Amino acid sequence: MIPYIKGVISVFTYNDMLVEADDNNLIAKEKPLKAHKGLIDGRNIAIKKDMTETEKKCVMAEELGHYYTATGEILDQSSVSNRKLELRGRAFAYNKLVGLTGIVGAYKHGCASLTESAEYLDVTEEFLAEALNYYKAKYGKGARIDNYMIYFEPCLGVFEMI
Repeated sequence: MIPYIKGVISVFTYNDMLVEADDNNLIAKEKPLKAHKGLIDGRNIAIKKDMTETEKKCVMAEELGHYYTATGEILDQSSVSNRKLELRGRAFAYNKLVGLTGIVGAYKHGCASLTESAEYLDVTEEFLAEALNYYKAKYGKGARIDNYMIYFEPCLGVFEMI
């Protein structure tokens, strides 16, 4: 059975992510990180300094996701529970910055490729590809949102139901 989801399209900026962090009494700073694009430790978020605004926004959304969904340090990905918490943080970011409504929005905007869709949604191509893989794993063949069908198999397709 294809799930039905109702939704609205929202576009967030990196500045919006910083405001959200501040609203939650988090301290976000750009740092010259070497091994990671972003890290959260308690109420402190570090974002790798030498990235584009779009990359920073994607990373910041994930770090906010970790703040909302995880407790403690989850850097050790050899632990199953840490991998689950990592996915929860990423899922939060995918839903916040892309979502099924974003996929429909890109279709309605006339986007015909991953590149065009990522540009429309103001996310990186890598982030959008990971989001689509996440939605395929979550929903299977497809999902219905409002009067649209999104198919993930055999390839991405969006259709308006009349």
